Amino acid sequence: MKVRVLVCLKNGVLDPQGQTVRHALHVLGYQQVKDVRQGKVFEIELEGVDKDMAFKLIPEIADKVLANPIIETFSWEILE
Repeated sequence: MKVRVLVCLKNGVLDPQGQTVRHALHVLGYQQVKDVRQGKVFEIELEGVDKDMAFKLIPEIADKVLANPIIETFSWEILE
């Protein structure tokens, strides 16, 4: 089973990398871009796990290892 986890900064947390990208887009003429928020994508391949176990494991893994729960949120989906 393959799972994709998306980790993003919480709303209200300063995102300097996103702001740098937004500024670069404006310099390149993309004035329509109002805001940019950066994040991380993880693709995890699980073996010998059914959907019920994935629904238990992935949030635990994301909360303990992939995301900083103080400043980040995560979402995830099963790819296959």
